[in-house]
Amino acid sequence: MIAFESSDNASGHTAIPERTPTSANRLLRSLGISPKKALGQTFLVSEGVVAKIISAAEIKNGDLVLEVGPGLGVLTDALVNLQAKVIALEIDPRLTRLLCDNYSSVPNVTILNEDARKIDLTKLVPSNKPYIMVSNLPYYSGTNILRTFLESDNKPQRVVVMVQREVASRMLATPGRLGLLGIGVQIFGKPKIIDHVPPGAFYPRPKVTSTIVRIDMLENPLVPKENQAGFFTLVKAGFSAPRKQLGGVFRHTMSVPKDNLASCLAKASVDPKRRAESLSIKEWIALYRSFKESHWIH
Repeated sequence: MIAFESSDNASGHTAIPERTPTSANRLLRSLGISPKKALGQTFLVSEGVVAKIISAAEIKNGDLVLEVGPGLGVLTDALVNLQAKVIALEIDPRLTRLLCDNYSSVPNVTILNEDARKIDLTKLVPSNKPYIMVSNLPYYSGTNILRTFLESDNKPQRVVVMVQREVASRMLATPGRLGLLGIGVQIFGKPKIIDHVPPGAFYPRPKVTSTIVRIDMLENPLVPKENQAGFFTLVKAGFSAPRKQLGGVFRHTMSVPKDNLASCLAKASVDPKRRAESLSIKEWIALYRSFKESHWIH
């Protein structure tokens, strides 16, 4: 069994009480593993940050938790200590082997070598089983992973993730700065910032500050499932030229005649001179309904 500087605990696996950038480096070197830049690997090593994630997620004994990107297992250990049932998805086969060795004797932990962007959550978790998703999201694919969970037919109750601070700001953006990511998150849930995390909490040390974000999922998305494809087609069209006025953007991207477009915008009370980032989600929904009623979008 491989660990940093380990001691046995009541959970039946080798606990790792103290993690530091130095000990993480020592472990990886002993295994002949170098962090892959292509996978955006920066491993969380701060126990204090782990405690904040656990607190924000409100995880209790027996909860089902899906962890994406467990890395070296610092968050996984905390989940095991809470006696949560853990399903951990790790894309790197080298780390999957490490984690499988470390948790082989723990019955409530399942380690899967899977790409979370492609996982079918309806097959992984029973539809009637509530679960919580937690992750130190990789920078290169974090938003795509998040979309997988938010848009799934089997959504988590809540999500607690670590992302770049700039990404967190976009997730919580309001009209004037509201973009595709903010709309994509806020259609499905209510995000809030828990805390900011300095680069020193990771190994290797990233160049940017990270942020813990909690998303409380809405019982019903603001846009029904059957309308989401059409809605996001319209939103993406609007943001295809974010600095230009929506009237001109939609004429170009949607091929809507000028008079018909003017009618659609007027019905939604949207001035054609406005830009995409200035619209609220409520206005985007009204605009979608107007386009749909006029049969310019499905």
